[in-house]
Amino acid sequence: MSRYIIKMDQDRCISCNACELHCKQYNRVPEGARLGQLITVGPLNKAGKPRMMNLFMPCFHCEQPWCVAACPTEAMIRRDDGIVYVNQDLCVGCKACIIACPWDVPQWDEAAGKVMKCDLCMDRVDQGLDPACVTACTTHALEFVRPNEASHRTRERHGQKILLKRVMR
Repeated sequence: MSRYIIKMDQDRCISCNACELHCKQYNRVPEGARLGQLITVGPLNKAGKPRMMNLFMPCFHCEQPWCVAACPTEAMIRRDDGIVYVNQDLCVGCKACIIACPWDVPQWDEAAGKVMKCDLCMDRVDQGLDPACVTACTTHALEFVRPNEASHRTRERHGQKILLKRVMR
């Protein structure tokens, strides 16, 4: 399992797309490609009120990534910490990884003739920083965490909900 995930708090997201824009700028993503995608559904009727639902879809950095297995040149690599990335020097643009990924995460860079994908901004992670999308999130809906670890904010919000329930009784 990857040591890292990007967790999204639905209640905080306002569909501003700052996460996607900052990702595109930081990673120099060409037009048409999206390394991390904010998917918005709605409006939906929730308890008689319209509500938008959002889902942020970066790479899942799978335990056994299909994209890595499909790459004939070993350009798609999984690091020891679970981050999956593309070695651009080895990529020949065969698109096998794009076909192999069930979530359509690898993206085609037409100008370079190569594949690119979310690598959690591993250069930033290596410096102890959050990925660009997390840093740019204006409402702090995205959080860079380790799997199976409740974040401080999640524990705090859970505690607030319990306290509110006790007060409301």
